[in-house]
Amino acid sequence: MKVALIGVGQAGGKVTERLAQFDANMGYDAVQGALAVNSAEPDLQSLEFVDTQLIGADRVNGHGVGGDNELGAEVMQSDIQEVLGGLDGRITSRADAIFVVAGLGGGTGSGGAPVLVHNLQQIYDIPVYALGVLPGQNEGSLYQANAGRSLKTLAREADSTLLIDNDSWHEQGESIDGAFDRINGKIAQRVGLLFASGEAVDGVGESVVDSSEVINTLRSGGISVLGYASEVAAEDASDNLRTTMTVARQALLTGTSLPDATQADSALLVIAGRPEAIPRKGVEKARRWLEDETESMQVRGGDFPLESDRLGALVLLGGAERSERLERFMERAREAQQAEETDVDRAEALTDDRLENLF
Repeated sequence: MKVALIGVGQAGGKVTERLAQFDANMGYDAVQGALAVNSAEPDLQSLEFVDTQLIGADRVNGHGVGGDNELGAEVMQSDIQEVLGGLDGRITSRADAIFVVAGLGGGTGSGGAPVLVHNLQQIYDIPVYALGVLPGQNEGSLYQANAGRSLKTLAREADSTLLIDNDSWHEQGESIDGAFDRINGKIAQRVGLLFASGEAVDGVGESVVDSSEVINTLRSGGISVLGYASEVAAEDASDNLRTTMTVARQALLTGTSLPDATQADSALLVIAGRPEAIPRKGVEKARRWLEDETESMQVRGGDFPLESDRLGALVLLGGAERSERLERFMERAREAQQAEETDVDRAEALTDDRLENLF
């Protein structure tokens, strides 16, 4: 699947860089072009593998928008022609889709990504998807409120929004920086393998998934979810029937980017590994199980040739917004927004006559 990537904001830029780096290291040639856009100049300077573009210099002087996603939307809209111009040569006739990548809790990413998606939809006739990263529960009410507003807008504007819940891949006891780095690595591996569908370099599978099947799975719109799991494979396909079912179950039930999201309008199952190690009966059995579990009649399946001693399962769900985890997040976002709106004005608090002076 040939894609163009545009990272917006700090998290969006870092994830885009990791995706481009993973694709280059694996030799898939799925990422056709990658650009990182931000209002904070230092965040752009730390990126090495993608091209960069600063926005909002006349408004915030390269210092970022300070978590204000309304300002993030404004600076993106004011500089949208420069951003679109920067995409020349990166979105070519070879591209099957465009992915706008952003962390939904910050200012530039959560505010700017929906604006960019909206404008890209007016210009290009290929799908424009969003890859959005939800903030963890402990990241503060401002981030929750930002993410709720951003996600609601992205779900309306994008052809589909692939959602990554930070809490789903966060391990207990990790430092914040360590957690973000590891989560970005997981995103790069899983989403990178999805992009690589149809771009196999190690042999040819019997039923290789191509970009049209990914696009058809995401045609439902709304929220999409990605799951992955792998286990050591036996040499012969006949010995991997149980392994195929195990990794498919784990990918959906414990390995998704949005936990508890199992119902969907459509789904795609990709089994990755050495062609001679992939059992055809196992793939079909796992696909039928996925039909029952997702309650969808639109479940596609195939394999992805990969030179590895492991067998992996990649599960993509389209139209997967019927999730308790997502409902809880949106409720948390609504409560956070109400708290932000009713917060006491800081200037008034400093002159409140009901408070006695300390001296």
